[in-house]
Amino acid sequence: MLRVGIIGYGKMGRIRHKAIDEIGRCQVTHIHDPFDPSLVPTGLNVVEYREILANPDVDAVFICTVNALNKKLTIEALQCGKHVFCEKPPAFCAADVEEIIEVEKRTGKVLMYGFNHRHHSAAQKMKSVATSGKFGRILWMRGRYGKSVDENYLKTWRANAELAGGGILLDQGIHMLDLFLHLGDGFDDVHAFVSNLYWNLEDIEDNVFAILRNSRTGQCASLHSTMTQWRHLFSFEVFMQKGYMVLNGLKTSSQTYGAERLVIAQNRSEAPAAKWQDEEVFEYDSDTSWLHEINMFCDALENRGNTNESDSQSALAVMKLIDKIYENDRHEASQLFNKLNIAE
Repeated sequence: MLRVGIIGYGKMGRIRHKAIDEIGRCQVTHIHDPFDPSLVPTGLNVVEYREILANPDVDAVFICTVNALNKKLTIEALQCGKHVFCEKPPAFCAADVEEIIEVEKRTGKVLMYGFNHRHHSAAQKMKSVATSGKFGRILWMRGRYGKSVDENYLKTWRANAELAGGGILLDQGIHMLDLFLHLGDGFDDVHAFVSNLYWNLEDIEDNVFAILRNSRTGQCASLHSTMTQWRHLFSFEVFMQKGYMVLNGLKTSSQTYGAERLVIAQNRSEAPAAKWQDEEVFEYDSDTSWLHEINMFCDALENRGNTNESDSQSALAVMKLIDKIYENDRHEASQLFNKLNIAE
């Protein structure tokens, strides 16, 4: 049985521990939490994270800490000969991920990132339909993902730009972007607006509006990622030449996004008065994404192969897109500022 250590035992560390125990393919033997060691179960706590990395009996490490430590700990763990499962985001920018990939290549260890949304049952169904070509190619996608936060958010590390690296885009929007990339062609043309109008936290955005396009295929996608959605919302729409898939709701630990309901239908008439027939509805009552993700990681460890799912190349692709969103927003703001100066 594979032996694993966990660094960081907040919400995500505990979720990963529970999933590891449920699948029964590996055993958690060591846990380090840098902020609150009292959270760690008796007998598993280690005082220093390097005790985990230096232990020859530990096969893999789960990194579940604040965002700012993900790059550093991933590189250290790989260099110590450990396989690594790290929560998103992999780092603060694409260049950081490229550094990680260089270390990964040199060590030959398995590296996987925690993009669990693509492992939800509905997302897996959508991927299989899109790949089958049953409804032709994807024309466009639209994703809306929003939650609300209160003043308690200001007391957490997520409200600290040095620890979080950004706001709602890195926290939640990254999952929707990963779904776009998981089903779509990739995007090189980006237009975006990033704002923090409500919480007014420097470098912590509370809203992102982004329009994405693949200049080769013409495929487009739009994203709204927000923490001022007072009624929690998850909506992912994929429209193809001959049909569509619409996912509303998502089964999560918070149980605040509603039922995970996927509708798939085929267009049997011509536009503009299209009629949708043979509509199929799939409802998923449980979230098995955590188990599916851990199983995939274990498969990769046992076969010593690449996961091809949520791997470092996927992480690099999504971080390149995030870089473009932030850069485009700064460019648009600079252009507006210049125009105002000229007008004056």
